[in-house]
Amino acid sequence: MKSGAAIAGVAAVSLLLAGCNPGGEGVRTEGTASSAPAPTGRSAHAPSPSPSASVAYEKVDAVELMKHDPKVGADVKKSLAKPCAAEEYPVEVTYAPLTHGKDPDVVVNVMTCADSVGIGSYVYRKNGSSYDNVFTNEQPSVYAGVNKGELEVSKQTYDSGDKVCCASGEDVMTYRWTGSRFVEYARYHTDYSKTGATESATPDSTAPED
Repeated sequence: MKSGAAIAGVAAVSLLLAGCNPGGEGVRTEGTASSAPAPTGRSAHAPSPSPSASVAYEKVDAVELMKHDPKVGADVKKSLAKPCAAEEYPVEVTYAPLTHGKDPDVVVNVMTCADSVGIGSYVYRKNGSSYDNVFTNEQPSVYAGVNKGELEVSKQTYDSGDKVCCASGEDVMTYRWTGSRFVEYARYHTDYSKTGATESATPDSTAPED
C-alpha cells in the first residue's frame, strides 16, 4: 500500500510541474533532424523555446525555401542537397513574431549531418505569398533562437588546437527589429576554463535609441 501511495504522489507532482510550464511566448519549434545529436553551437546561453500549440502559423518547407534563396551560401546549399538519413534534413525551424508582422517569422538553423555543428542561421519574414530573408549568419557553430520576443544568436569560439566538441568560449548577440532590419544591441562573451567561466557584456553602441 505504501509503494502505491508513493507512486501516486510522484505522478501528482509530475502533473503539477507540467502545469507550471509558462509556454513559449508565441514560439513554436519544429526539428526536422530528430535523429541527429544536439547542435554544437547551442549552449546554456542559447534559448530553448517551449513549443506552443496555440501559435497560428503556416508551415514552411524550409529546405526548398533556402535552396532557392540567393542569400544562402553555396556550402549551406550543398549540405541540403540530400537528407542526412531517410527524409531527415539537418534543419530546425522555429516560428515566432520577431518583426511585428501579421504572420509569424520563420527562424531556420542548418547543421552538419556528421556532428550537428551549426553552419547557418536565417530569419524569413512573410511578404504576401512569399518570404523575404531578413537575417543571415553563416559563421560556423552559429545557432539562432528566440528569447523574450527578440532574436538571439550564439556562436562558439575556438582557440588554436580546440576540438569541435570543446570550444574555448561563446559569443551571444541579441538583435531587435527596427522596422526594416535587425540591429544588434547587446553582446555577451563567455570564456570557458577548467575552473569555470567568465562573462562580460558589451552593448552595441551603434544600435539606434528607442
